[in-house]
Amino acid sequence: MSTNSSPIQLMDTTLRDGEQTQGVSFTPTEKITIAKALLQSLRIDRIEIASARVSEGEKEAVTNINQWAKQEGYNGCVEVLGFVDHTKSVDWILETGGEVINLLTKGSEKHCREQLGKTLAEHTADILQTVNYAQEKGLKVNIYLEDWSNGYQNSPDYVYALMDNLQHTGIYHFMLPDTLGVLSPDEVFNNLSDMCQRYPKLQFDFHPHNDYGLATANVMAAVRAGVSSIHCTVNCLGERAGNASLAEVAVVLRDKMHKELSIDESYIVRISNMVENFSGKRVAANAPIIGADVFTQTAGIHADGDQKGGLYKTKLSPERFSRIRSYALGKMSGKASLKKNLEQLELDLSEENQKKVLERIVSLGDSKQTITTDDLPFIIADVLETKDYQHIKLLNCSVTSGLDLESTASIRIKVKGTTHMASGSGNGGFDAFIVAISKVMSAYQYSVPALFDYEVRIPRGGHTDALTECVITWDCAGELRKTRAVHSNQVFAGILATLKLINMQLHELKLKSVK
Repeated sequence: MSTNSSPIQLMDTTLRDGEQTQGVSFTPTEKITIAKALLQSLRIDRIEIASARVSEGEKEAVTNINQWAKQEGYNGCVEVLGFVDHTKSVDWILETGGEVINLLTKGSEKHCREQLGKTLAEHTADILQTVNYAQEKGLKVNIYLEDWSNGYQNSPDYVYALMDNLQHTGIYHFMLPDTLGVLSPDEVFNNLSDMCQRYPKLQFDFHPHNDYGLATANVMAAVRAGVSSIHCTVNCLGERAGNASLAEVAVVLRDKMHKELSIDESYIVRISNMVENFSGKRVAANAPIIGADVFTQTAGIHADGDQKGGLYKTKLSPERFSRIRSYALGKMSGKASLKKNLEQLELDLSEENQKKVLERIVSLGDSKQTITTDDLPFIIADVLETKDYQHIKLLNCSVTSGLDLESTASIRIKVKGTTHMASGSGNGGFDAFIVAISKVMSAYQYSVPALFDYEVRIPRGGHTDALTECVITWDCAGELRKTRAVHSNQVFAGILATLKLINMQLHELKLKSVK
């Protein structure tokens, strides 16, 4: 594989090809915000921002981007897709203040014949007419050979003839798309090697799609073949399975092919988040570089190895992308995972308390609950104030609620070694539980104290799947007492906090009876 450090240009087409993603349409304000981020923060080489003559809203966005680009010195970095329509696309781009047209031509004989109903000679004449007009008006011209991948495989002589007709016309970039994402890396290398060798003085771009999940591998093959400009999109946006991922392409070219790139990769994740919010298309948690979970170690043995010598760290470090490594908490957690999270929170626990907290984490993980660093303070507080009393233990509980319907609770509970079953109904799940537990405890001459205050919260910045902390203040014959519990379901957090109080009071009653 090549170790040449020659520079590779990246052209981002999120705002044009990425907008062909089903359901994605950026507003003019969103477009200029993304364009600024790509050029100014990420320092991408070129951006393709729109197709000519689409709409007035599109024209407004393109005009604003072009005005900003000229003011900031990004002349020639903003490109617009145009069509073989002589003056129409060119004039539209000129009216927006544009400087570059990416002219869409037919790169396959089948498209030329069946879609246009024209011969190669006729299509060439139309292309040259538009190219000449654009150049007369001062536009820089690049050319897409649409469906080049199929065109080259099915009718290579057509592709050669089209290239021969256009190679001396002052076109800057000949852009070769794998429009339907049909090529394998071997095919990309062979086909592009042939193109680069036949036309060594021309500048070729490769425009991959990801239909077979091969877009990044195909980029590597294209660069090995001699292509020096690659097209990609943020978050792999694009029609069908999308285009090549900007994040993957940038990192692979740097790390695996030792290529020089202009981009500042510390902004990759920030721009990914911006595009995710504007597009409404969520990034998979395990997406390379940009996914929420890709710098999270889950297995305790991995955390242990990192703590002892960075054994599970690679060149693909989170710090490169302004991220941090995290250590997941759950049933796979070990002591090292907990220690890493405690270090992040700047908390210090004794070995005994760490063991208790880890047991609770593993227990929560067994019930498939996702535990985050933000949840950890809740768990610690819950564990450290929990006394190991077993006077009352909840064996099973089912709570049912409905809109405009009374809630019901059915419980199976062990009190002082004896199992009881009871049910209750009330104004909400917690109230129904209190009715049920009161039926059981009446046999032990015990009444649940009245509530003085009831507080439920999740960690600051937490999501809907965060653990819930319930803190209940009880009026115990004029004395206020608090109990707390943690659970993913807020009703069950309240139930567990109630059982803590009952356990404490039963223990106190036992001590009094002994005296």
